[in-house]
Amino acid sequence: MMNLIMWSFSEILFISGLFMFVSNRKHLLSMLLSLEYIVLSLFFMLFMFLNMMNYEMYFSMIFLTFSVCEGALGLSILVSMIRTYGNDYFQSFNMLQC
Repeated sequence: MMNLIMWSFSEILFISGLFMFVSNRKHLLSMLLSLEYIVLSLFFMLFMFLNMMNYEMYFSMIFLTFSVCEGALGLSILVSMIRTYGNDYFQSFNMLQC
């Protein structure tokens, strides 16, 4: 019973993170925060699955490493965009220009 509650809670977290990602398209920072929220909910699901199957936790460490790299890459894009355009609005720049 407790596993069912935890799985449904993690699915609600994931779906709410997807909804935040889709609805917040004005600022890059809010989109990055919602992506990190989705990654944390996926990590929670992975952790529960590995505990339920009595597997080792090495893959969760690899997943956390890649999620930290993804966060650092997103922040570097945010900093370069703010330095170039002065803000983090998506409407202020055109991605098709080189």
